[in-house]
Amino acid sequence: MTETRAPVFGLVTPEDWYRIPLLPQERREASVAALIKRQFAGVDDQPVLKRKAEEQLLGAAEAGVEQGGVVLYLSFLEAAGIPLSASLLVTRLQRAFDSLDAVVALAGSGEVEPVRLPAAGPAARLRRTERPKQSRKLGTEFDDTIVEYFVPVPDREEVLHLTFSTPLEPIADAMVQLFDAVAGTLRWHQPTEGSAQ
Repeated sequence: MTETRAPVFGLVTPEDWYRIPLLPQERREASVAALIKRQFAGVDDQPVLKRKAEEQLLGAAEAGVEQGGVVLYLSFLEAAGIPLSASLLVTRLQRAFDSLDAVVALAGSGEVEPVRLPAAGPAARLRRTERPKQSRKLGTEFDDTIVEYFVPVPDREEVLHLTFSTPLEPIADAMVQLFDAVAGTLRWHQPTEGSAQ
């Protein structure tokens, strides 16, 4: 008897969010290279800046892999010329979603609330703030706002973990509304030959 493949998730993100598949390494590196090419199109006189941006993106993607991530989304949205920085790391956790208590244990700190996603069904949501190492180093006064969703994968002992993050504390509530809207688009599909996350 062959084991059924895990359902494939689908998300609708804003147009200016860029999707980086994290595995395998070749796809990750090709995706980062394509993003750098797009961001620096028509800019030939900034090789140092370009290389530094590529190193930062590869570092962020590799950090996502270390956390068990399968896909990383980065926001390139702007409002009135101001970048609306945000990210979404999608991770598959090999855990059963048998109770809210189990999710609380996964979440660590913060208040977990049960929610129902329109198409994906029951889930758990956590909002918290965190001062990342990078911010402390730079002396930034703002905390990152993080929203996490824990969603059981249908018919699997697995949880899909969505981790949204933004450093824009002054407009955190508006960004959280956007994160909740994106999480609300989560859908499950049966995998087809060659489909990947």
